[in-house]
Amino acid sequence: MPIMQVSRKIDYALRAVIHLANEDGSDRACSVAEIAARERIPRQFLEKIVRDLIRTGVVRSRRGPHGGYVMGRPADKVTFRDVMEAVEGPISLNVCVGEHADCSLLGACGMNRVWREGQRRVMPAFSQAFAGKSTSRSGLSSAFLRQAANCSR
Repeated sequence: MPIMQVSRKIDYALRAVIHLANEDGSDRACSVAEIAARERIPRQFLEKIVRDLIRTGVVRSRRGPHGGYVMGRPADKVTFRDVMEAVEGPISLNVCVGEHADCSLLGACGMNRVWREGQRRVMPAFSQAFAGKSTSRSGLSSAFLRQAANCSR
């Protein structure tokens, strides 16, 4: 089993937001059932994820006969980092790096430098990958990989 792997919750949240980004121009609201079926996400889990996305303003609900969920902000302004942090909180490769670094060995540990560098390289990839620019399956992986490659230089 991989050690550093994006959680299912993050994966599903990104897929749901990209699904909504595809509909952003049409102004059509999508139901949880539709998103779950199209993106192969368990419906009950998606309902919990959508609540987190609404709470952080990434997604908003629309009432009425044609109600459902739409992007809370323009899709080209919503980053992967926005979505990831909406459902899981701040991103940190280890407890000694990130927004709330906390380690009893901080300053005395030789690994901190490596973790800080990893954090420095990965965060721009998530902050520069936009849901609205990742709306096709092939575009998603190629755009993300291009940005990740640029961050490692």
